[in-house]
Amino acid sequence: MSRWWRAAAGVLKTAAETPVRRSYHTIQAVPREISGHRIAVRERAQGRIPAVVFSQSYVQTDPNDPTSVAASSSVSRKQLLTTERKQIKAILKDINLPFFCSTTFPLQIRAGSGSSTILETKKVLPIKIHTNEDGDIMNLVFVWAEDGTELKVDVPIVYKGEDVCPGLKKGGCLRKIRTSLRYMSLAEHIPAKIEVDVSKLDIGDGVSMHDVVVHPSLKLLSKNETLPICKIMPTYVENVKST
Repeated sequence: MSRWWRAAAGVLKTAAETPVRRSYHTIQAVPREISGHRIAVRERAQGRIPAVVFSQSYVQTDPNDPTSVAASSSVSRKQLLTTERKQIKAILKDINLPFFCSTTFPLQIRAGSGSSTILETKKVLPIKIHTNEDGDIMNLVFVWAEDGTELKVDVPIVYKGEDVCPGLKKGGCLRKIRTSLRYMSLAEHIPAKIEVDVSKLDIGDGVSMHDVVVHPSLKLLSKNETLPICKIMPTYVENVKST
């Protein structure tokens, strides 16, 4: 079976304080004229990964709910590409999932394999990585991510401060309710991650979605911003008395 990886004061180090990750990696690609299973198999056998990039538009599925944003079925500026497996694996070694899908990359499209002629250079955001059951990358999906482009993105949450958390030192446990938060964001303001600092949380304390401060252009796609991200829970030990 194959898998798709998709492509979210005093307590928090917010996403606004976390630098937007603009990768120093430039993804190299060449145009691919045709698609199909046999073509993809041949590309992979030669150490390449089939890819596609397009412009994604969004629609509001519920007129009364501004958070009901879904990708439109129509796309534009679609381009078939081929990338080098060796380079993509090197990037993923440096930028692990899921941060790969919250990082924008320069994409350089060359005329052909080994060619020095550059056809186009623009920014993209990875939104899907298709892997097989052995973990081999089968396909990549990108969207154009030029400045001013609004995109839907899941920003990963990273928890820090657990080693000095008062609640944990008292025997509590950290319940990590969310691993990411989903936003609509301008491409240039997509944070690579959101750091949630639990170093001052006691037993019973928690962090909610509305506690996270991000760039004003980011719109949280949640109907209820009071939902918790994490909470320090007590650990109950039942004392069993011998009779």
